[in-house]
Amino acid sequence: MNNDQNPNPPHHTEPHQHVRAPFEWQKYLIAFLITATIFLSAVYFNNYFDNKRVENIKSIQDQISLDILSSETQFDLLKEATCKSVDDSVLSQELNTLASKLSYMEENDSTNTDLPQLKKYYSLLEIKDFLLMKQLGQRCPFKPVSILYFYSQKSDCPNCEKMAYVLTYLRQQYPEVRIYSFDYNLNLSAVDTMKKVYSLNDTELPAVIVGDNVYHGFISVDDMRKAVPELKSLDKKHAADAAAAAKEAAQQASSTQSTSQSSTSKNSTSNTNSTSTGSSN
Repeated sequence: MNNDQNPNPPHHTEPHQHVRAPFEWQKYLIAFLITATIFLSAVYFNNYFDNKRVENIKSIQDQISLDILSSETQFDLLKEATCKSVDDSVLSQELNTLASKLSYMEENDSTNTDLPQLKKYYSLLEIKDFLLMKQLGQRCPFKPVSILYFYSQKSDCPNCEKMAYVLTYLRQQYPEVRIYSFDYNLNLSAVDTMKKVYSLNDTELPAVIVGDNVYHGFISVDDMRKAVPELKSLDKKHAADAAAAAKEAAQQASSTQSTSQSSTSKNSTSNTNSTSTGSSN
């Protein structure tokens, strides 16, 4: 027997095996929970803001219904009004406000089933105002400035949106101008009659009517100023009103300054007299 032989042979080293750390599954779980939280939060806030938008639109819808009823009552009153109590600005602001509210609904909730009905009411309201202003213009000294605008929300009218921006600008610059907007595709007999009166068709939209003149396609602001010569008179009127307001403000400022200086002078005189009296004593 070989004494040099090692009775305890060395152990063979097993190849190193990768042992997954016990905490790696926790990392995956935390990542999943974070992702789920972000996703659920996004869904919650989306639903929250969507509900708020619906509530806002519903509120605007109720306001439109009330405004329409109020305007109809005003029409009945204006029919009996005298020229002294009526001018070209009557009801124009109410119509502009209604137009803005309906435009908001069209842009944010075009699938609302009540929208077509509201647009019909508004269109009838516009036609009534248009006819009323013509009647008042015939028996009263003022001459209302009216623009009729026919548009389409379908994709076959690429210039309608641009034309709407121009008319919105004019409405803001000239509150006296009455701009009546009509959806060409609105199923309303009164609108159909107006389309026949002005010989309109859906291939020539947008259409703008000023007096007896019908313009088709996009019209720039400068061209609209040429088409509506009354705008020049309104520019002069606005400039005169602004100059008068500036003059009045300057007079008020001067009056205030004079009053302040007079008060300061009186206080100074009073203090001087008091000092003189004290010195004499």
